[in-house]
Amino acid sequence: MAQRNQDVVLGVDLGGTSFLVAAVDGRGKLLAQASKKTKAERGFEAVVARVAKVARELVKEEHIAPRALCVGVPGALDPSHGVVVKAPNLRWENAPLAKALEKELKLPVSIDNDVNVAVIGEHQFGAARGLQNVVGLWIGTGIGGGVLVGGQLYRGSHGTAGELGHTVLLADGPLCPCGGRGCVEALASRTSIERDVRAALKRGRKSVLQKSLSEEGSKLTSSAIEEALDAEDSLMLEALERACHYLGLLAASVANAFDPEMIVIGGGLASRLGDRFLAPIRRAAQSQLLPRRGHVRIVATELGDRAGAMGAAALASAMPRRRERVSER
Repeated sequence: MAQRNQDVVLGVDLGGTSFLVAAVDGRGKLLAQASKKTKAERGFEAVVARVAKVARELVKEEHIAPRALCVGVPGALDPSHGVVVKAPNLRWENAPLAKALEKELKLPVSIDNDVNVAVIGEHQFGAARGLQNVVGLWIGTGIGGGVLVGGQLYRGSHGTAGELGHTVLLADGPLCPCGGRGCVEALASRTSIERDVRAALKRGRKSVLQKSLSEEGSKLTSSAIEEALDAEDSLMLEALERACHYLGLLAASVANAFDPEMIVIGGGLASRLGDRFLAPIRRAAQSQLLPRRGHVRIVATELGDRAGAMGAAALASAMPRRRERVSER
């Protein structure tokens, strides 16, 4: 049983499909975690209520008294005001997430980009421990990025640095959720892989995925992709190879621009497929790296689906204690 004097905080990784709440103590030890479907289609208030309910249940079950909470959110944010400016995969615009959760949980709440917090998680507890210059690429429903320079998050002039999923790789390419065309998110996310597979099936291509994707409300999951690869499904092999090619181009561009020690690739596909996903990305990147950039390591996340929640907890630990805030007024 966790004790109240362990300086416990909560970290939340909030995705378009599901979310994970983690309780972490002052030494960075994971005490407990719980996950649920996000059900973003129900709207902002309903998602806030679901996250708050899971957090309350975790606190009660573990007999802990967290002092702060941080949420990693996919999309464009205004962290200083706790507002989600635009999160297409959650269907949110100008959503006051921090204020809403503070009202529900009676805790100080901060927010940050989901891949920012995942990169912090890997830097603090995972594959990038001890490194100074790191880039994270998370591939899932969309594609997000995060950049550490000198061991610190690089946020840019307007706090929106790291939106690497919206790097344009194909002029006049497929439409992206951001409204642009040819972004790597529109070319290599799991959503775009599903789009290409469905289009090929509609044209008459045969695939082991045909039956599962014909079911109402079906989605192309990481496990379904793995099963199709195990069956040496030609359509899936082609779709994944194409996505990995674009991800390799993105990785090379990132390496050429930032000269990081490591590029950490996360998300369901990286966690499930491992080197079957990473190897073609490395090959595509290697051919595009400038001289003296060949030493960059491209690795899969070590923490897997816990990276975001653990990184969010690390940011929550850095938040001022409530009594310190009051004394500063």
